[in-house]
Formats: sequence, structure tokens, C-alpha cells
Amino acid sequence: TDPSPLGLQPIDFIPAAPQRLTDEGNDKEISVVIAASDERLGGAIAAMNSIYQHTRSNVVFHIVTLNDTVDHLRIWLGSTPLKNMRYRILDFDPRVLEGKVQVDPQKADTFKPLTFARFYLPNLVPHAEKVIYVDDDVIVQDDIVELYNTPLKPGHAAAFSDDCDSTSSKVAVRGAGNQYNYIGFLDYKKETIRKLAMKANTCSFNPGVFVANLTEWKLQNITKQLEKWMALNVVEELYSKTLAGSITTPPLLIVFYKQHSSIDPMWNVRHLGSSAGKRYSPQFVKAAKLLHWNGHFKPWGRTASYAEVWEKWYVPDPTGKFNLIRRHSEAYEAK
Repeated sequence: TDPSPLGLQPIDFIPAAPQRLTDEGNDKEISVVIAASDERLGGAIAAMNSIYQHTRSNVVFHIVTLNDTVDHLRIWLGSTPLKNMRYRILDFDPRVLEGKVQVDPQKADTFKPLTFARFYLPNLVPHAEKVIYVDDDVIVQDDIVELYNTPLKPGHAAAFSDDCDSTSSKVAVRGAGNQYNYIGFLDYKKETIRKLAMKANTCSFNPGVFVANLTEWKLQNITKQLEKWMALNVVEELYSKTLAGSITTPPLLIVFYKQHSSIDPMWNVRHLGSSAGKRYSPQFVKAAKLLHWNGHFKPWGRTASYAEVWEKWYVPDPTGKFNLIRRHSEAYEAK
């Protein structure tokens, strides 16, 4: 097939149904989009494994990656118990981001094009009406079909978990200041932002787990709207100088201001990648439907909270390239 205008070239599609019974009436395809970068590939593997093991629904993973990761990913998926999953590998062309992201020449290696894959969902999964997007630093502890069935209000293209309402914020975040308000992400000194008349104390939301209605997304041209704000930011520097989170968040906050539905907060229990995660009780972590290690510490690294919960879903890399870093040993060798 010809590449789409974005260069999102489908590379693999494994159409065979999983080698196990799916529930009657559950043959509806559930599309899950996840980005898989080489240096974090073990994260995407664990996330997909946890989703796959907890569902009897017909889940298809749309794995967005860069060209040089494809072979590594294919080996990892093909020679482990994950080979029965249904998946497509999509090659993301970073050139689509030209003029839309400010890349500091000194920090070019910190530029992560795949973090923007979530902006291009209709290009990635053109035939789906509804998709789930998940970051690579999550694991799922319940059937993903429940998240998929999140009701979206008429006219809403997506459902997110609000930062102020989230169970995890109530448990973990004290003295967060502006970190979970719009002012933590956008520069309210800029006229372009002020003109939007968005209240600065509006609660932000987390873009690492969401459900999207792609019919509505296309109708409202969400991708074009997001690109517009990305390009404007390059010229006008509209994002907060002390950005509270991912650089993908500000355009989403603008485009979805008061125009998004909510997912159950237990489907995005976050902050496990920050010191706040240590405040969670084991009972709370066990009850969570989705655990999210957003923050500096990743569960494949040394110091993340509840890394042992994540590790249950990790499948060692058969090539030996990706190793877990653990306190007691320098590396967790692939067995």
C-alpha cells in the first residue's frame, strides 16, 4: 500500500484471532493505539501484555514506532508469548512535525516525535470509530473493554481523566500549586492565550490515557486544530516556561477546553513515576484498573514506586538489548 500523506505506513498486520476463546458477542474490534520508542520498548511490551492478558475481547494493537525500531519490535513480539496478539506496526514519519515543534539544537536528542502520535489518531486507525490511546508507561489490571465503553457526550471527541478529580491526585498530590491547572501549562501573559478566555484555574487533564470518538474527531478536524496551536507556539511561545508536564498537553488543553468527557479515575491512576507514588497503599494500587508511571521515574528504571507490580507483565527482550535496571544488580538480563 502507498504510505498515507503522513508517512504512516502499515508494516505488519497479524489478522489471526488469538488462540483462545473470546466471549460471545465480544468480537467487536477494540483498537488500542500505543507508541513504542526503542529506548522504552520494554514499557510498551509490558503495557500490551497486561491489556492482552486481562481481556477476552477482540483487541487489536496499533503500535506506532520509528523505522529503526521495527525489526527489534517484531522479534520481541514474534518470539515470545505475545505472538498471538493481534497487532499492526505503523511507521511514524517525524517530518510531519516540521514547523510545529521547536527543537533546541543543543537538545535534539531529547526530541521525542512519537509523543505526538496521539494527535494523528484518524490517520493511524482510519477505519475505527472509537479508539483507546495509552502511553507506554502503564499497565492495565482489568478488562480494557470497560475503558472502551466509556460514554462520550454528544459532540465530544475524547474522554480524559481530569487532574483535580482524579483519585490519584487526592491521595498523592499535596501542595501541587498550579501544576494541575491550565496556568501550569500555558503562558497567560501572552495575548493569544488571554484572548481564548479560558480560566487559568481550570483543571488540566492527563493525555496519557484517553478514549477518542474518531467520527467526531474528524468532523471537528481536531488534528488540524492541534497542529495550528503547535505551529503558533513555535512562533509565539505560548506554553508555560515551567511546563508542568508533557509538551503534548498544552495544545490538547486548548482544543478540548470544556469539550471533553471523563474517564473513570481508576482507569488512570497516575504519579507512580514521581515521589507521590510512594504514598499509595498496596490496596489502592491493587484496586486500580490502570496504573500510570508518569513522572521522572519509570518502572524499568531504578527507583519507581511499585515497579514489582509492573514487572509481572514485563516480557524479557529476546535480543538482550533492553534490560531492566534494578537496585541490586546493574541489569536484569533477558532470560
